[in-house]
Amino acid sequence: MTTIDPRISPPLIRRIYKANLVAQAAIVVTGAVVRITGSGLGCPTWPQCAEGSYVPTSRQVESELHKYIEFGNRLLTFVLAALAIAAVVAAIIDARRRSRNGLPRRRSLTVLATIPLVGTIIQAVLGGITVLTQLNPVTVSAHFLVSMVLIASCVFLVARSGDPVDSPTTWLVPPPVRLLGWLVIAVTSVVVVLGVIVTGSGPHSGDAEVEARFSFDPRTVAWLHADSVLLMLGLLIGFAIAVRVTTSPKKLNRRINILLVVVLIQGFVGYLQYFTGLPELLVSIHVLGAVLVWTTALFVLPAMREKVGN
Repeated sequence: MTTIDPRISPPLIRRIYKANLVAQAAIVVTGAVVRITGSGLGCPTWPQCAEGSYVPTSRQVESELHKYIEFGNRLLTFVLAALAIAAVVAAIIDARRRSRNGLPRRRSLTVLATIPLVGTIIQAVLGGITVLTQLNPVTVSAHFLVSMVLIASCVFLVARSGDPVDSPTTWLVPPPVRLLGWLVIAVTSVVVVLGVIVTGSGPHSGDAEVEARFSFDPRTVAWLHADSVLLMLGLLIGFAIAVRVTTSPKKLNRRINILLVVVLIQGFVGYLQYFTGLPELLVSIHVLGAVLVWTTALFVLPAMREKVGN
């Protein structure tokens, strides 16, 4: 029978943290569906959906489908808020459990568990600003990038809740390999940002009638984005080789393999959507791929170290 280390967060609490990660990733995809289907102003006011109503009304005949797509995405914010509150409560309960058992309370987990709640509030306000500014591409992009930060915080929360202690940290790979890993993350973040700029410069501005885009040439930024992906892929292959020729944990190898597969599929989808005229389905899949690349890349970092303690 396997004995669970009492210093690690209980399974139920870790499931709540994982649910926050899944939800934060999901709302990015549903938000992309809103933009790709031109439903960004399906609910033209905020916080109400239509003038005098918090739900879609029959007066919005001209946007029959768009209003439900946008309203559905807004409703998901309440799911995120509920899960975020649950994460904070879970972190407090876990801290008290540790205290009763004479263990350190690990304030880092409480702080990380609070970020999704604060972020959800920020996202709700930012979403309102996005609507009121008629889908200004800057606010639309900020909306997406804040989600990437929230996903990162949830990844770290899930990873750290599986550690028995906060310190000390024992690195399982040599410093040059560790540097390669951080470079992969840095370039991945550049890929994400450039991907946002590409989307903001293309035809999927977020509303069927209002065209709000960056003034960049779509072809130029698309190729810059593609070049950054190739750089990331090259670094990732070098990272994978370095890990294999050094003494590294199997978990790290597995996560790098998963990341390689996700990046290759994402690259294929990216080129396919570009050369087929950006069909809506492929663009949606590409957004999902971006979330998966970012998430799987971040999970590589915890696999390079361990926190054992006493």
